[in-house]
Amino acid sequence: MSYKTKPWITLLAFCAPALLFYSVFLVYPTLGGFYYSLTDWNGLFKDYTFIGLSNYIHAFTSDPQFIHSLFYTLKYVVVMVILQNAIGLGLALIIETLTKSKTIFRTLIFMPNMVSIYISTLMWAFIFSRVAPKLAEYTLLSFLNQGWLSTPGMAFLSTVIVTVWQGAGYLMIIYIAALQGVPKDLKEAAMIDGASTLQRFYHIILPLVMPAITICVFLTLNSSFKVFEVVYALTGGGPGYSTEVIALNVYQEGFSRDRQFGYATAKAMILFFMIIVITFVQVTFFKKKEVEA
Repeated sequence: MSYKTKPWITLLAFCAPALLFYSVFLVYPTLGGFYYSLTDWNGLFKDYTFIGLSNYIHAFTSDPQFIHSLFYTLKYVVVMVILQNAIGLGLALIIETLTKSKTIFRTLIFMPNMVSIYISTLMWAFIFSRVAPKLAEYTLLSFLNQGWLSTPGMAFLSTVIVTVWQGAGYLMIIYIAALQGVPKDLKEAAMIDGASTLQRFYHIILPLVMPAITICVFLTLNSSFKVFEVVYALTGGGPGYSTEVIALNVYQEGFSRDRQFGYATAKAMILFFMIIVITFVQVTFFKKKEVEA
């Protein structure tokens, strides 16, 4: 054994357990899922027929419900990426300006992220259906008396509210860590030179926290594309299937309708490839914007 190969063997020995688990629980199921997406398997019996790309062709040409869920998911992703990151960064900037009670506010804003997403969604469903109409009845907040879960537009807004409430605090913590890494002398020098608050934010703070923005946008993209629990618990995809996202459509196809497991797997693979392509483009684009202090 040569001196140069020994470090590689040591490295592989340490990485072997993780690689084994990664291969067994992620790589193998992914490859198996792609194979079953090329069949008409119903998920119950051993017998199935290899049908090639028929499931993929059918999804894009003869399944209007899937097409609707695809565009609805894309709309949801765009709104969530913008809102969650804007609110998370805004909260981080506000908290960093405080001289006292930073810990209390950080804890209070982060707390929703510690609650189970399903439990918090059920709590918000109760608020939308029971609490909001009562508040509208006994206060001047008449705009709260809405069909929060019974109309497509308000159901979408309800889903956005719950998701932002749940996840903005987590992004806030990441942004706070990034803001604390911005050198104070740069901000003080800009202030002495007469730069306004907006100019300091745009020319100094924003470029230096770009690595955190890359991470947070990446996390938001992934979680938004794979959203399931919020929609399932809050609206069930309704009214009709107006709020049905891709993950819920896959679940309904594979487990609730006709148990077309192969077809549902094809839809899941479409979502999988969408996430890979979009996140790759996002990370590549944002990495070019990053600078070092």
